Amino acid sequence: MKKFAILSIIAATILLGSCKDETEKPKVIYEDAKNSVKAIVKDTTQIKIADLPIYMEGSNYLIHPIGDYRIYDKSSKWSYGATSGEGSFTISNTSEFEITGFLSDLKFQAIGSDSLKSLTDKPILIQRATYLKAKFDNSKQKFMIYVLSDSDTNKDGKLDSNDIQTLYISQLTGERFTKLSVAFQELLDWNFIEVQNRLYFRTIEDINKNGEFNKSDKIHYQFVNLSNNDWKVESYEPI
Repeated sequence: MKKFAILSIIAATILLGSCKDETEKPKVIYEDAKNSVKAIVKDTTQIKIADLPIYMEGSNYLIHPIGDYRIYDKSSKWSYGATSGEGSFTISNTSEFEITGFLSDLKFQAIGSDSLKSLTDKPILIQRATYLKAKFDNSKQKFMIYVLSDSDTNKDGKLDSNDIQTLYISQLTGERFTKLSVAFQELLDWNFIEVQNRLYFRTIEDINKNGEFNKSDKIHYQFVNLSNNDWKVESYEPI
């Protein structure tokens, strides 16, 4: 029993050590960032599937969430989207005006048409897409706001939740898909202020370039006036 207990302690120590290493893995690796871009490795276990289309109230479009059905053997590490040992055919969750999940694309279909248009042809991982319904009620303009990863910032050859989150905007048709946050700055949060018609958001910059985001880094405060068609990002200083 004593020998078994010692072995158990050693195994637990190794497990905790591996978990700690994984937790402390930096979100950004800057080494040779300007001179080399590591290609995203295609996962051959991925199978593209789509959830049933979603209709956003007041729009003339259906939105088709696109993502990956992943197959794992018993020794594989568990991942997002799975509800059993084999995986899940459900890739997104939908509330009244929001789509969440780990999505590689959204496709937009005008009502009355069979044609589908992709949001982008670039590798992205959408974690949240929000329809600004309050904006539509106020001015009849229709926008979508996206929280996503668009770059393999930790250089592990894949896009996942360990990469930096960024902020994008588009029209509800999926057109004018535009990045708002600065590269290598982690999105903290965003909020739409209806009375000002402004989209406010905060990002954090890793000023000491240690690959982590903490209280030693710099927070940027920004907004976009959605009354203007250029979607220009402006800074402000509340502190």
